[in-house]
Amino acid sequence: MSAHAEDLAVDHHDDHGHHHKQTFITKYIFSTDHKMISKQYLITGIFMGIIGILMSILFRMQIAWPEEPFTIFEIFLGKWAEGGVMDPSVYLALVTIHGTIMVFFVLTAGLSGTFSNLLIPLQIGARDMASGFLNMVSYWLFFTSSVIMVLSLFVEAGPASAGWTIYPPLSALPQAIPGSGAGMTLWLVSLAIFIASSLLGSLNYIVTTLNLRTKGMSMTRLPLTIWAFFVTAIIGVVSFPVLLSAALMLIMDRSFGTSFFLSDIYIAGEVLHNQGGSPVLFEHLFWFLGHPEVYIVILPAMGIVSEVMSTNSRKPIFGYRAMVASILAIAFLSTIVWGHHMFVSGMNPFLGSVFTFTTLLIAIPSAVKAFNWITTIWKGNLQMNTAMLFSIAFVSTFITGGLTGIILGDSALDINVHDTYFVIAHFHLVMGISAVYGLLAGVYHWFPKMFEGRLMSKNLGYVHFWITAIGAYGVFFPMHFVGMAGLPRRYYTNTNFPYFDDLADINVVITIFAIITAAAQVVFLYNFFYSIFYGKKGSKNPWNATTLEWTTELKHIHGNWDGPIPHVYRWAYDYSKLNKDETDYVIPGQDFIPQNVPLRDNEEELNH
Repeated sequence: MSAHAEDLAVDHHDDHGHHHKQTFITKYIFSTDHKMISKQYLITGIFMGIIGILMSILFRMQIAWPEEPFTIFEIFLGKWAEGGVMDPSVYLALVTIHGTIMVFFVLTAGLSGTFSNLLIPLQIGARDMASGFLNMVSYWLFFTSSVIMVLSLFVEAGPASAGWTIYPPLSALPQAIPGSGAGMTLWLVSLAIFIASSLLGSLNYIVTTLNLRTKGMSMTRLPLTIWAFFVTAIIGVVSFPVLLSAALMLIMDRSFGTSFFLSDIYIAGEVLHNQGGSPVLFEHLFWFLGHPEVYIVILPAMGIVSEVMSTNSRKPIFGYRAMVASILAIAFLSTIVWGHHMFVSGMNPFLGSVFTFTTLLIAIPSAVKAFNWITTIWKGNLQMNTAMLFSIAFVSTFITGGLTGIILGDSALDINVHDTYFVIAHFHLVMGISAVYGLLAGVYHWFPKMFEGRLMSKNLGYVHFWITAIGAYGVFFPMHFVGMAGLPRRYYTNTNFPYFDDLADINVVITIFAIITAAAQVVFLYNFFYSIFYGKKGSKNPWNATTLEWTTELKHIHGNWDGPIPHVYRWAYDYSKLNKDETDYVIPGQDFIPQNVPLRDNEEELNH
């Protein structure tokens, strides 16, 4: 497009924006503006997160004090906890829906849905997503799937309770357990709609990143956030359809008499007609999405942390090209390691050794990222705001959680701790807590961009961070030890096993930390919602960052820039570059150069 044509396009866009006044419905509900859709994803994800955390507190109280009746059980669980005593089947349901909500509806949507939508157009210099309409549809599909998942909690026979991995035959036979009836069907319908939402969103992110970059924004000048969101979307497009096929086949097994996952089944003395299927086939299909899902969750958090760390260290990110290469390597390897979830399924030992090898390979690009983050903050001029603290905590939990992954990735060692609390501790630290830290770092960092310049309270942020960071380790660090002692997951009580009596006190400590950590999130919720309306107003670029989103005006317009889109002349991490006499084109004493500032005569773009 010529410069003249581009100016005409800009003028036409602005004229279009002034002459079509938006109603409340078109601006806040059925919006096609990527910034509004990102806020919709975030607030929906926060609401689902509240439900998921509440469920975890209920089942942690049950496991810590299995003989005690609690009034709170009866308040929230009704007939499933008469007299305050939790029904064993609803314990399984709580574990199932908690896992489903946190993995899909909080972490996937909270990170990709929120920050891909917010940042991709702003950081690449685009007016909006490639298709604003598809973007809106993807959010409303996500919202619909969230509503169906919540409604499944109120089904008379109970919500799905086959674990968040919904392995057959429990999930395939409606008569198997109470939660395998209508609750399981709603679970499958909800997830099918969620996958449709995710695929629409991912395709939009990919097309936008490839086709709508502003002039000068080459792929090697993209911020690491955009690289992470872009590669995450590719992983989603590759792997989510496999889970959709598994869900559809499971629906057919449940409702239409097929036998994809069932064979030679006896239930209550009755011989079922199913023959020829295999529940291990479902495991392969589920984990072909299930393991890439870990990286669909963690890669956006890695991108956010890279951006926040460089900005608040006032230093260029260390090893930009190595960071990009490691994102690509992690994405590729994530699709060929799914079998490490199945070492005890009876798989061929040789195949187990192949999956062990590919799993351990992921340690290499992961270590590259960890060392590069540490080197980025080394001798930096650190700005210890809340986003930076959560980013540093992310690196801590990613390393500590990743180390235990070496044990679980080894087929011989995994057999000893499979399906124990050791597994819970590992994936909650490396995927759950790390991803939540990345999400929170992003919220604190880009809150001013979401809500027209308002800042969240720094002091409340510090309170939130320290209680959360200490509490999260208090919950999941001891789980490694009870797991190595053999304590199995998903048992609603261990009182029938005298061998585990000595671990009861540790379970109480874990639960107390969980309650304290959950309570700390109330501080975040207050800070978040109060700051939306009454937060202190900051400047257009409160963190002195270099990327394009900070060049837009505080007041949101549908189109991002009220005038021509800025062009890009340099990479995204020009921090601490200027000598004292090199200030003729920036503010004197400024230690950063935005991407839209042209290179000086004889100035070389930083090698990265």
